[in-house]
Amino acid sequence: MTTSARLPLLRHAVALALIAQFPTHAAADAVAASANTLPPVETVGRSDSGAYLATEASGAKTELRLRELPQSVRVMTRQALDDLGATKLDDVLDYVGGVSRQNNFGGLWDNIAIRGLAGNENVGMATLFNGFASNRGFNAPRDLAGVERIEFLKGPAASLYGASEPGGTLNVVSKAPLWQRAQSLEAYVGSFDLRRVALDSTGPLGQQLAYRLNAAVEHRDSFRDHVSARREVLAPAFTWKLGADTVLDYRGEALRHRTPLDRGVIADAQGRLGVVPRERFLGEPADGDVEVSNQTHQFVLAHDWSDAWRSRAALSYRGTSIQGFSTEPTALQADGRTLTRQRRLRDYDSHDVALQAELQGRLRLGALRHEVLVGVESFRFRMDTVMRRINPSPAAPYAIDVLNPVYGQTQPVPTANTDTLEHQRNTGLYVQDAIELAPAWRLVAGLRSDHYHQDLLNRRNGSSTAQRPSTLVPRLGLSWLPDAQWTVYANASESFRPNVASAARSFEPEQGRALELGGKWESADRRLGATAALFHIVKRNVLTTDPADATQQIAAGEIRSQGAEFDLAGQLSTHWRVNAALVLTDAEVTRDTTLAAGSRLLNVARVNGSVLAVYEASTAQGQRWSLGGGLTHVGRRLGQTGTSFELPAYTTAKLVASWRLSPTLRLSLDVDNLFDTTFYSSSYSRVWVTPGTARNLSLGLQVKL
Repeated sequence: MTTSARLPLLRHAVALALIAQFPTHAAADAVAASANTLPPVETVGRSDSGAYLATEASGAKTELRLRELPQSVRVMTRQALDDLGATKLDDVLDYVGGVSRQNNFGGLWDNIAIRGLAGNENVGMATLFNGFASNRGFNAPRDLAGVERIEFLKGPAASLYGASEPGGTLNVVSKAPLWQRAQSLEAYVGSFDLRRVALDSTGPLGQQLAYRLNAAVEHRDSFRDHVSARREVLAPAFTWKLGADTVLDYRGEALRHRTPLDRGVIADAQGRLGVVPRERFLGEPADGDVEVSNQTHQFVLAHDWSDAWRSRAALSYRGTSIQGFSTEPTALQADGRTLTRQRRLRDYDSHDVALQAELQGRLRLGALRHEVLVGVESFRFRMDTVMRRINPSPAAPYAIDVLNPVYGQTQPVPTANTDTLEHQRNTGLYVQDAIELAPAWRLVAGLRSDHYHQDLLNRRNGSSTAQRPSTLVPRLGLSWLPDAQWTVYANASESFRPNVASAARSFEPEQGRALELGGKWESADRRLGATAALFHIVKRNVLTTDPADATQQIAAGEIRSQGAEFDLAGQLSTHWRVNAALVLTDAEVTRDTTLAAGSRLLNVARVNGSVLAVYEASTAQGQRWSLGGGLTHVGRRLGQTGTSFELPAYTTAKLVASWRLSPTLRLSLDVDNLFDTTFYSSSYSRVWVTPGTARNLSLGLQVKL
């Protein structure tokens, strides 16, 4: 797909939005329930005096409040996102316990591990968008202009969503149309020539139809030489009341992100960082930008059959693509300054269609109350992957001097390397029952069956591979509520994820098993809550090098992650709100053909923690203001699998402030990395190390129209 062909992307999204309509029944229920229990919040734009503590999560697919659910769930509410000044998902990750940054594909996507366990390095993390899988294909870094909240469902979610990671799953929930008219316009300027404008508009278009439109345009340079990023996002949404009990919803999103593929800095042969300054770019500026484009369209038809029973039928389409040249390091030579490089051309494209149908309701059987969910999900996914690359040779090393870089040398022309066409399809049947065993006891049981098909054609030689795994994944959790504020819970669950097939062979799917024991506390006014949990997870059939052929892989590895985590969020007092987390994680290889047992997992620190505290008050004239800050700490982490190379621990600070000059005018100030700490957020190898962002300031103006 050419760049010119992608230019009508936003226009197509608007056109589709105008003939469809929008939010899911579960999300609407969550918003309505929150309105009854939480302080009032602003409807559009950045909010004041909102809540950090959520009582429900639509991704859990149950009416149980989070305090009753036998699972750890951390929800980053809109107020938390606003206080952080978050415009992208990466701004949030440090403030959720147990999240570790992974290889971000040179800045082209988000990638994390939850509870020490990451997804496939070429697929990315387990992510949902309004309950639909959104990690198939190629996904630009998540923009938060159209996002209402982010739900971190910790532990396996396979009994509801199928293929996923046993450490946890993200569910990104988009903003819903409101039935009162409101508009907000936001403008930001800041360090490294940041310029961002965002619009949030909502309201009724009649008695039966409401809309919401979120849009943002952003351009920013970087502390990195020759690196800048441009993005445009448009997120239309509609709700159409077809009758007293029937609603048709539409949610759409079109996003285009353009930036050079940047593999970061390098360490020397001894693993020492700092041999080159953090701003030094080791690619070639002449490559230009790599463009990532995403389109999402979701239709949801919800019907209430009675006060107790409702159904939901949903259709989702996602299209993704990546296109562009890049120059990427391969090896640092013995002189400690000559870095050989490889040039690549990527032209990736994917299409994903998914269907969901669910029936959910409450019933009583004898003395027991049940909330039953029965559902079916099916998807069809097509991925076209073309990559051309050229490796350095002694005659033409295509190298750069890392101590004195000179750009602009003759660029080699990449030749064919990968040319594949992949088809995936899956059908899953699932059931969940949330049972009130007694006033103080809740039991949640779930089961899902999946039948997965994958076919991969290598168009370079005409060969093909196929795999047809089927799985049955259970889940069982029990909660005890001894009083109105405390909960003790335990759960056991399993997961699976088909391994990515190569053009040469297919593999057994990864299988995970997790145990969790925890406790929850909630203040009497439901404004402050905490969760503490112990977890133990084992994942088998992890891809590893074949001992009989080092150029191939086999599904024989096993890894384990265990640890303890603590989360606290909510209102400490009338003026103070806080978000805090502390996690201890022991993640290691337990069986492998090439790695020693006990080897640590990539980019996973043994200790990480964070705290965000904001003080809010009013002046004598009634103008609201807030001042706060955050601290994050990440411990030492393995920087390259199979080596002793480590990334050093780091601690960073941030400052947040706001001043509401009038009911319609607000100023905000956000300063990240306040003390300009040099740190390294993740790495893949000694020559692919991602440096953390230098100190940067953002000044914003938010206007209610």
